[in-house]
Amino acid sequence: MADKATDDVKALSFEKALAELETIVQRLERGDVALEESVAIYERGQALKRRCDELLHQAEERVEKITLDTAGRPAGTEPLDPKDT
Repeated sequence: MADKATDDVKALSFEKALAELETIVQRLERGDVALEESVAIYERGQALKRRCDELLHQAEERVEKITLDTAGRPAGTEPLDPKDT
């Protein structure tokens, strides 16, 4: 069963999830968080990281590269080959 504290992560945009993850990392790096809270925010950070990875993967699948005809004009699109990046 999903933790109630991480359920809302599924609704976050990439930008919001990343911003919150950065805040968590900063708090943990400062070391001024109690142990129990550190564990809780670390777990939330893991959920945020998974959300960012999921959204990046979805975006990657949607990216297409434009193909050009012999005259250099756009001729269509084809799926992006990750080896081309």
